[in-house]
Amino acid sequence: MSDTSGLITPALVDLHLAPADKSEALRSLAQRLVAEGRVTDLDGFLADVAAREAQAPTGMGDGIGIPHCRSPHVTRPSLAFGRSTRGVDFDAPDGRPADLVFMIAAPAGADDTHLRILAALAGRLMDPAFTGALREAESPAAVAALVNGEEAPAAAPVAAVDPETAAAPEADVAGGGLRLVAVTSCPTGIAHTYMAAKALELAAARAGVQIQVETQGSAGTTVLAPEVIAAADAVILAHDVEVRDRARFAGKPTVDVGVKAGVNRADDLIAQAAGLVAEVGSGASAAPVTAASAPTGEHWAQRLRKYLMTGVSYMIPFVAAGGLLIALAFAIGGYRIASAPSVLGHFDWTSSHSWAAMLFQTGKTSFGFLVPILSGYIAWGIADRAALAAGIAGGAVSVAVGAGFLGGIVSGLAAGFLVLWMIRWNVPRAIRGIMPVVVIPLLSVAAVGFLMFVLVGSPIASAMNGLTDWLNGLSGSNAILLGVLLGAMMAFDMGGPLNKVAYTFAAGALTTAGTTPDAGSLKVMAAVMAAGMTPPLGMALATVVRRRLFTPEERENGKAAWVLGASFITEGAIPFAAADPLRVIPANIVGSMTAGGLVMAFGSTLRAPHGGIWVLPLIGSPFLYLLAVAAGTVVTTAVVVLLKGLRKDAAPAAADSAVDGKVLVGA
Repeated sequence: MSDTSGLITPALVDLHLAPADKSEALRSLAQRLVAEGRVTDLDGFLADVAAREAQAPTGMGDGIGIPHCRSPHVTRPSLAFGRSTRGVDFDAPDGRPADLVFMIAAPAGADDTHLRILAALAGRLMDPAFTGALREAESPAAVAALVNGEEAPAAAPVAAVDPETAAAPEADVAGGGLRLVAVTSCPTGIAHTYMAAKALELAAARAGVQIQVETQGSAGTTVLAPEVIAAADAVILAHDVEVRDRARFAGKPTVDVGVKAGVNRADDLIAQAAGLVAEVGSGASAAPVTAASAPTGEHWAQRLRKYLMTGVSYMIPFVAAGGLLIALAFAIGGYRIASAPSVLGHFDWTSSHSWAAMLFQTGKTSFGFLVPILSGYIAWGIADRAALAAGIAGGAVSVAVGAGFLGGIVSGLAAGFLVLWMIRWNVPRAIRGIMPVVVIPLLSVAAVGFLMFVLVGSPIASAMNGLTDWLNGLSGSNAILLGVLLGAMMAFDMGGPLNKVAYTFAAGALTTAGTTPDAGSLKVMAAVMAAGMTPPLGMALATVVRRRLFTPEERENGKAAWVLGASFITEGAIPFAAADPLRVIPANIVGSMTAGGLVMAFGSTLRAPHGGIWVLPLIGSPFLYLLAVAAGTVVTTAVVVLLKGLRKDAAPAAADSAVDGKVLVGA
């Protein structure tokens, strides 16, 4: 019995799946999960599946599709399987429709045991013997037995699949005793991480190469031992999220690609690694070793965006905690609380003024970490742990010289790329071990400190001071135009890079607001939060006023969007945009521009960096602020209803909605 025991039953197998499209295939398989009690809410579960599909295609190539998600509507880890004669298009990289469709359903709170089950299945999908046996199975019971490990697949299908791939890589490395290590990782950590690991292991076996793979996924990580890394000739990194503790591989020839390349081009990656080793010598025992990197296929702008987003994601908790504490302090003690003496030695347990001062000083301390954390984790995103010291130190210097968050971005990028260059130095084996903990931090901190103190800190500080003065002096049409622009940025990608740029701009400006109750910086924060609340609220309202224009899944998402929008979680509109981007995104942009512009026109202010309606007492001119949000919501709803109403298929959508309504009533 394998780890996948109990994952599937014969009732969850459809050997004659014949959908008209992917959506119908997903619904057909999900209905089997509902019938077996594995899923409690069909529409809610399908909405979660659709949200995962919107992130990245789940077609793996070679006729395999693996739609999967974690969902609160799943009662236990389960698999529904469908075999289709004409295939289902899951946007596989090879363009081949999937004749084998595996719908993996994981509970939202899945523990390590559940996740290990799914990881085991994902790895087996890369075994030609396993998938070949599934294509030949004659009954649902046979499929269930294969998946649950109750029946071993015959060996024959192995020879029928990939008969030519073993020769080419093997020719490059035969007799060389090549030893490789690899790391695989993907955003969800459920499927691609383990499929890439298995694919690399199978490719290495075909080529006669030794390989050990570290899977940085949701089922836990067995970290590669230091002696294994030291003995390895080369490294393969197949990842869509940053590899943890990447500095371990400093000085090793490295193939650096996306996780799907690990799944679909494992043989090529083994051959590339062998080629890199051949360029620098016979193996790890040769000194020095030159690090190399294979092309990742990712545009430099995409990688830069990933680095910046990494820094912002680690900074936001400090923004939220510090900003809300400061806002509460002002609500309790007024704006003069900023000049209160230190609570250290002056704290009165019975005085609200002392409590307000404590909240303000704690929040201000938290705010002091914003730029160093932003800078440090931008650097970490580029070059991993070895770059943290230089990034954080550079961010601290940026604060000291007054360069603010712009200086933090510059210092983070400089530290990251400097350290990335340094870890690729050719160094003797004797000092390789101390490079990431002594040599690299020492040299990089000194270099970044020189950069910020002597070269770029002062010019950036002057720019930040000018920006602060401009914000505080905004009035009239200039303020409204800024609110409109920030509103468009917040709505365009709903939590993506432009959204985060606008939010980071507002949060950074918030740190310079001082104690002036009506500072322009506070108006900017208010406009950004209003614009971010509008898209999910607009979509939620649209599902109520024109239900027939939305699918049952979208109507279900609309219920959650009310709460998400009210809480300033713009991502609540993503499921709608993923399903119909050409209509939803323009509607969101117009509505958020309306809200942002009106907030600036009304002069509403906000010192808290987050919270939505839950921080309403901390908003200046709260009723006008709510009016701006309501106006933006109505505009969003009106535009999306208008655009969707113009669709040629509006009538069929209405018919489908009516049919769905009858089914629900009958149920």
